[in-house]
Amino acid sequence: MSSPKRTTIYDVAREAGVAASTVSRALRNPRRVNTATREHVLRVAERLGYRPSPLATALQSGRTATVAMLVPDITNPHFFGTIRGAERRASAAGITFILSDTEESADNERTKIEHLARSVDGFILAASRMSDESILELAEEHNLALVNREVLGLPSAVVDTRVGSRQIVEHLASLGHRSLVYLSGPHQSWLAGERWEALCEGAERHGIRAVRLGPFPPRLVGGGAAADAVLVTGATAVVAHNDLLAIGVLRRLAERGVGVPERISVVGYDDIFGADFCVPSLTTLAGPQDKAGRSAVELLLENRSRSTARTTPDRRVMLPSHLVIRASTGQAPG
Repeated sequence: MSSPKRTTIYDVAREAGVAASTVSRALRNPRRVNTATREHVLRVAERLGYRPSPLATALQSGRTATVAMLVPDITNPHFFGTIRGAERRASAAGITFILSDTEESADNERTKIEHLARSVDGFILAASRMSDESILELAEEHNLALVNREVLGLPSAVVDTRVGSRQIVEHLASLGHRSLVYLSGPHQSWLAGERWEALCEGAERHGIRAVRLGPFPPRLVGGGAAADAVLVTGATAVVAHNDLLAIGVLRRLAERGVGVPERISVVGYDDIFGADFCVPSLTTLAGPQDKAGRSAVELLLENRSRSTARTTPDRRVMLPSHLVIRASTGQAPG
């Protein structure tokens, strides 16, 4: 025996003698419908047993029990931990979790926020490529939390790569290196700037010459050109923007017969899955990315529970990083 047909918004509109759009406004945005029409629609809806979808109810109340995370590159293993941590925390809170890839584009970030705005309670921006000004502008209208990005006045969860970058320099200095090259990531990357500043501070403290090259695509394919550029400098150590770029450098150096770490040492960031599988295994800076994702969801929930005013508390969760030393770093040649 088939179940009774669910009453739809069109059934209510037909019975009430109004357009479906009028029913929709009466249920979701009552200020746009006069009182008499709204009461008439509500009476018909109740008589027919109409029940709006969970999303419609959420839109009417201003709460959707949904959050969205935007990441620059969904294929980058670096984001796997962040995504997993955020999804698990959202699930524990009974919140639907949406994931979206912005393809390393600040314009895509803004567009996706505008398209999803009515469907979610807040956005987690992971390693956002937008400018501070753009993010602050969006925060006036939307509940935002940042991961591995800081903007004054907005909540963020950040793995401390400044301290970690200094650890990298100290490690290389202890091995006798006196020159290093930083292979920078996308020019819109906030982390790229933070890491370069910290590397420079550490290099100056230890009397090491530091050079910045790039930007390079933070993927394996960027490693070829990056490695060739490094060899021209004569540096004995390379610090890549992320592990994918570092592994690409290792591959290119192997193709050119350049020994690692005998002739040049290579360091990455993120400790992605596979960093210990490449040859040689990669020295890299690790951090609790899953905890960063969890913390970002908690920041959104805290902000949602506050007043409805579009003001965001300036709360920062700083998470520790640590250097994982593997076979790709060794004594400086000579």
